[in-house]
Parts: sequence; structure tokens; C-alpha cells
Amino acid sequence: MTHPEFVDAYRNGRVRIEIELPTAARYLSARLLLPFVTLPVLGCGVALALTGWVWSGLAVLAAGIVIPRLIKRSAPQFLLTQALEDERVYEDVTRAGILQARMVE
Repeated sequence: MTHPEFVDAYRNGRVRIEIELPTAARYLSARLLLPFVTLPVLGCGVALALTGWVWSGLAVLAAGIVIPRLIKRSAPQFLLTQALEDERVYEDVTRAGILQARMVE
């Protein structure tokens, strides 16, 4: 199914979409480079805690743990939105087997 057909079918409710959460989370994590963002944030949190800014450091540390998990949890919705807007993303996620669209009769 081409991208324009997919968008038209989605808007008319004629398509059933399946997105696997673990695969989508892994894809989005790699696409956004989450590990390369998470590690420096965690390091800053530890540094703040060790230099006397304990509560600020713990808050940054908590944010560095919670925010990537929230991003991964919302990966299917984010990828669906991106696939509807951008043809290249649609091709990437369908080729990778993350998004499977089937016509409903």
C-alpha cells in the first residue's frame, strides 16, 4: 500500500493498523538517539547530587530515568502520527515490519 493510499484509508477508517510496542520503542530509541541523551542527563544528576545539590540532582536523575520510558511507551502513537505525515517514515516503519496496515472491508 502506498503512502497516499494509507493516509486516505486511515482518514476514512478503512485500514486496521498494528504496531508492536517493543519494536516501535527500539526503533524510536535508535532514531532519537535516546541512550546518548539519557547518559549525560544521568551524569549531570549524579554530579549535582555529589556537589551538594542533592534534591536538584535527584530530580534530574529521576527525569533522566522516567522521560525515556515515557517516550518509549508512547512510541506507537508517535510513529503512527509521523507515518501519516511523512512518506519516508511510513516506508521505513513498514519496511522494518513495525507498522502493518491491512484494509478492512
